[in-house]
Amino acid sequence: MARDYPLEKVRNFGIVAHVDAGKTTTSERILYYTGESHKIGEVHEGNTVTDWMEQERERGITITAAAITCFWNPSYMGTDLSQKVRFNIIDTPGHIDFTSEVKRSMRVLDGAVVVFDGVAGVEPQSETNWRYAEEANVPRICYINKLDRTGASFEKSYASILDRLSTKAVRFQLPIGLEDKFEGIVDLLSMKAYKFEGEMGKNVVAYDIPAGMLDEVKKYRHELVERIVENDDAVMADFLDGKEIPLDVLKKTLRKGVIANKIFPVLTGSSLKNKGVQLVLDAVVDYLPSPKDMPESKGINTDTNAEETRPASDEAPFAALVFKIQTDPFVGQLSFFRVYSGTFTAGDTVYNSANNKKERVGRIVRLQADKREDVKTVYAGEIAAAVGMKEVKIGHTLCDVAHPIALESIVFPEPVVSMRIEPNTKADQEKMGMALSKLSDEDPTFRIKSDPETMETIVSGMGELHLEIIVDRMKREFGVQATTGKPQVAYRETIQGTSDVEYKHIKQTGGRGQYGHVKIRIKPLEPLDPEKKVKNNVDREDHFEFINNIKGGVIPQEYIQPVKKGLVEAMERGIQAGFPVVDISVELYDGSYHDVDSSEIAFKLAAINAMQEAMQKAKPVLLEPIMKLEVVVPEKFMGDVTGMINSKRGAIEAMGERGQARVITAKVPLSELFGFTTQLRSLTEGRGVPNLEFSHYAIVPKSAADLVIASRK
Repeated sequence: MARDYPLEKVRNFGIVAHVDAGKTTTSERILYYTGESHKIGEVHEGNTVTDWMEQERERGITITAAAITCFWNPSYMGTDLSQKVRFNIIDTPGHIDFTSEVKRSMRVLDGAVVVFDGVAGVEPQSETNWRYAEEANVPRICYINKLDRTGASFEKSYASILDRLSTKAVRFQLPIGLEDKFEGIVDLLSMKAYKFEGEMGKNVVAYDIPAGMLDEVKKYRHELVERIVENDDAVMADFLDGKEIPLDVLKKTLRKGVIANKIFPVLTGSSLKNKGVQLVLDAVVDYLPSPKDMPESKGINTDTNAEETRPASDEAPFAALVFKIQTDPFVGQLSFFRVYSGTFTAGDTVYNSANNKKERVGRIVRLQADKREDVKTVYAGEIAAAVGMKEVKIGHTLCDVAHPIALESIVFPEPVVSMRIEPNTKADQEKMGMALSKLSDEDPTFRIKSDPETMETIVSGMGELHLEIIVDRMKREFGVQATTGKPQVAYRETIQGTSDVEYKHIKQTGGRGQYGHVKIRIKPLEPLDPEKKVKNNVDREDHFEFINNIKGGVIPQEYIQPVKKGLVEAMERGIQAGFPVVDISVELYDGSYHDVDSSEIAFKLAAINAMQEAMQKAKPVLLEPIMKLEVVVPEKFMGDVTGMINSKRGAIEAMGERGQARVITAKVPLSELFGFTTQLRSLTEGRGVPNLEFSHYAIVPKSAADLVIASRK
């Protein structure tokens, strides 16, 4: 079956912005103008299409990335439909706690419309989103929204883009009037003014540029043309020769520059007042890339480990990347994927190269935000969702069984905030496990672990709001009632010295007694030398080594394993504060047994007691998790942030630059980082962005260790 739409007329783009910049309002206008919705939803009324979750509508923020498919015929084409284009749009969240949604969306998009508030200009999350787009090499168009608001300034907002994000930005439009006098837009390229008339500003009407603006318009048009011609040597030569460059050549050259990330056109308008959105859509058609304009997708052949590429073509082998998982109350699990090459039909079997499993996909749907339509076949460059795939996770590659490939996956930031969660009743306990598992499948930055020391369930996420939403979703979608509290740091224990201990476990209980006798030697575990072969009598696991040096059967073979079990159990119980002990080498070198009284349990108990005594004698110490902390921050806050890191026992390792911002890299104990994100935001006016990942365990200073041990007594 042939595709219903040519590939060059497909645009996969996202709408990204800081929270409250008007991103969802813009998406709703797009749906209205493209004919997907007959009534415009408003964030303040809680009836938007893209924000479909209850929590989104209540809070007026976007939490999950919504995928929308719609069609747009450029406004300058009138009734001629020859240039009609298919849009696959992803409306991403703006709040910092949900940045993973933005990050994963960037991986599968070909372009982005970055929305800014005309009063605030570039805000903290705009910087983070821009950085994600830079990392993913995504071409961008800038849209300064809300010019109808009191205090709006196109020029100030434009200056903040140049200052904080990129000097490659250039004015593409100018507003006619500001605040309550904002009435239209001048297009610098076509040298036309536009007003938006009729119901919801649906009719785009061209008219002459107001006389009072002509000089300013000419000046900025010249600047724009200069920036455009830099992207093509032949056009540049004509321009320098003083020739008039035709409009279609300028548009073509600008498109080339935008796709190469050498220029970012800045448009303007007011989505709420229905001014300018259609021109943004025209710019998406004219300047953002189709899948054909993007470089071929790279991946690794999972059979041969060789690097391979996949062109954006229906004829190539099928390859798609799963970028989102969503639990739908009606159809079950939806796995959103972007097709990079080839085609796929409902009922086909697909190969998951991440886990080497094959799955038959019975149903494929295309999402219209809160509605869905069944699709028989998906083609290269399209975004769709598979229904009911069991074994798939975010970042997995789905591909042709005969041509296995693992596309470049999505790397997510590590969670930075944790908390304890407890079900209220026994019934809630069972439901909670299932709910948490489903929610962590949907969100790779949400992690669950059970703390064996405290027997608590610890959940971790990107911020307090992130965890609050998770708990709220658990309550609403899965009917789980739970209480939350503060977590504890997962400390570890180890030894710094050696010791030699003999222990006899003898018990007479009338009749058969118990007899187990062991001699052990313990020392700190040395790193494994990959060049050296591990001896047959050495059993090495993660953080533990057991050496069996029993000669002449002084301890029968059947008791050796119980001894090892006893040693491991003693290590799990801890020495000082009840935390697991790690990195110990234990040698069992002697002992004895009794023909009648010896048993597995007797030797296990002997090993537990011997180990506890040995560890106490071998200079035990407490270990704490050390995090690698990276803070991206504007230069003026550098001093304050480094001071705060130092006050938290942090060791600053490097300071560098990233665009207009500064980057501080440090190692900081996790115990000092609770509430850090909140502190950082208040210290840097919300502009500091932290990124945390686990680095290693290190010895806790004695004064801090004494406090931890005392709190566990």
